[in-house]
Amino acid sequence: MVAPTRTLSTRDTDSPSGSWPVMLVTFDVPFAPGAAELAVDTAVESGQALLVVNAARVELGPISLAMKYEYFGTQEVEEALARPAELARELSVEVRRLRVCSPRPVDALLEIVREHRPALLVVGPDPAKMRRRAYRNAVRKIRDGADCLLWFAATE
Repeated sequence: MVAPTRTLSTRDTDSPSGSWPVMLVTFDVPFAPGAAELAVDTAVESGQALLVVNAARVELGPISLAMKYEYFGTQEVEEALARPAELARELSVEVRRLRVCSPRPVDALLEIVREHRPALLVVGPDPAKMRRRAYRNAVRKIRDGADCLLWFAATE
């Protein structure tokens, strides 16, 4: 009798840092109701770091190249990113904020996910603030490419 074999995934091995952070992500729009709260609560209860990520589309045009990919976010988005970070810090959670600027923000986000290997990826942009097709495509790509537990903001 031959014992069944099993291929190990990256989730079966230890994280290089010994931790599995919680990653809260948006695509240059405010968070959906409940997304930030879920991420902060999970980070607090698991004792892991919280990574707050804004993946913004920056086109590769002459102006953006001349400006060295300069990103100008809105006050609304900056406030939305700051709130969960401040709350988590008040609750003694290590917080890191990342801004990803790319012509392909979902692909760039997946690279960050592979690098940081979160236990939970909270994809929390408010779907009402994004184009429907862009949100659906992002969800599909993330489901196909992320190797962790996923939570997506509900569409109405």
